[in-house]
Amino acid sequence: MCIRVARPVLSFFTKPKEKLFPMGRSSEQVMNRPIKLVSNDSSNQGDGLPADDELSIDVYDQPGHLIRRAHQIAVSMFHTTIGYDVTPIQYAVLRILQDHPGIDQVTLARYCALDTSTAADLAVRLEERGLVKRMMPMKSKRFRVLHLTAEGVVLLKKLVPSVYMMNRRLVQPLNKDEQKVFLRLLKKFVHLNNERSRAPLDRRRTDAQSNPSTRAETRRIRRRKQA
Repeated sequence: MCIRVARPVLSFFTKPKEKLFPMGRSSEQVMNRPIKLVSNDSSNQGDGLPADDELSIDVYDQPGHLIRRAHQIAVSMFHTTIGYDVTPIQYAVLRILQDHPGIDQVTLARYCALDTSTAADLAVRLEERGLVKRMMPMKSKRFRVLHLTAEGVVLLKKLVPSVYMMNRRLVQPLNKDEQKVFLRLLKKFVHLNNERSRAPLDRRRTDAQSNPSTRAETRRIRRRKQA
């Protein structure tokens, strides 16, 4: 007769209330330990660490790592709450077209902080799904203007409760004061670093549809800044 010996239960599963972080540290230990700041001054004048000591900063305290994790969490919660009818960027495109019907693909790219090729590809895919229609104006064949279809409008209305729920869940772990501070600093961070993005957000209203030279001049200015 074969007797099976039960394996000991790991302590990880015997403490469901304690959230464990990498290296076996609890959430309380991670949140309360001191954080080493990175200096904004390359000459190391101030409170930051010297450049050759940056490897001593815990990777879990580094801004880039935390932002990447925050993005993972946001995307995961988007799909678990809203579903897979659209992706986060497709939802953003639909919302932009709801607020700015009739814009062209270049303007859509600027309003969504996307490169023009990505915006054009998104417009094509949404058109294939029947959510967006692309039309060529009679006065010019150089660009296409974009509008939501009836199906696109219906989908956005359908998603309203789920989007509201997702937004609440994202910041729910924070108290009300922390939520205000978090969102204020997040918007400030994005705004101050906008020009460092591969595709900066540009919400200026320009008549790019009827004045192609304006678009060309904008591209020349952006290339000079990048140089």
